[in-house]
Amino acid sequence: MRSFLIAILLTIAALSQTPPAPTAAKSPVEQENSAKAKQVIDQAIEALGGPTYLSAQDVTQDGRFYSFFHGESNSVGIPYGLVTKYPDKDRFEVIKMRSYHILFWTVGNVPVKDKADIVLIHNANKGYEITYKGTAIEEPKDTATYLRRREHSLPLVLRQWIHEPGVALFYVGTGVAEGKPAQQVTIMNARNESVTLWIDDHTHLPIKKSYSWRDPSDKLRNVEDEVYDNYKPVQGIMTPHSVTRYMNGDMSNQRFVNTVSYNQNPPESLFEASVTYDPKKPLPKK
Repeated sequence: MRSFLIAILLTIAALSQTPPAPTAAKSPVEQENSAKAKQVIDQAIEALGGPTYLSAQDVTQDGRFYSFFHGESNSVGIPYGLVTKYPDKDRFEVIKMRSYHILFWTVGNVPVKDKADIVLIHNANKGYEITYKGTAIEEPKDTATYLRRREHSLPLVLRQWIHEPGVALFYVGTGVAEGKPAQQVTIMNARNESVTLWIDDHTHLPIKKSYSWRDPSDKLRNVEDEVYDNYKPVQGIMTPHSVTRYMNGDMSNQRFVNTVSYNQNPPESLFEASVTYDPKKPLPKK
């Protein structure tokens, strides 16, 4: 008996010094499921514009923006402008003091006077907020929210996630999304993050995207959804002109796009900011 225990201990010791075995090969059923998921994703990318969609360097859009609280609208539609430069820069503007189209490229160099005016700039992992008070560092919680949404954004998932080492693709099956028959797939990366897509069964365009995350403060699980509608071709890219976001089943905001353009090569200065105001300090008296 003693020699048997010694043999077990020696075996455990040997295994502890051996590198872990590689992940077991997928079964034929798993391989078939993954291949089906990839087929659906490839069809979606092709429907969006294929190489033209994947190679777009930036997108500029303007339209009207609505916010909601507990699913009820708490604002009238406000004009907005959004410039995104892939992979990690964007600028969101709500400017009322002049025509948006006149002000768009100079907003960072003119005073913002209306208390409702706001410019949000995100560059890599930094966020800035420009108001009539000046330019301040964005609240850390708001920056964290933005970074989480960017990490799970449709362009990043289709451009980056599916090519990362360790990514897993799952074909969930058929279903209905926003009243349309759809194919459902889930993409999971090596960081154990996942995004589920509903792809239109007829057009192969994305209808809906969903992902969940756990709040670090209360540990509760939250689910964020985006719904895409009213697709129109723009420079060879099928572009949704209606984007609705939900938080835990409640509508949180909605964008209706008026105009969109790709590959305008916006200047880097649009995504740069110098802090001139600290919310924790009182404004100087005039």
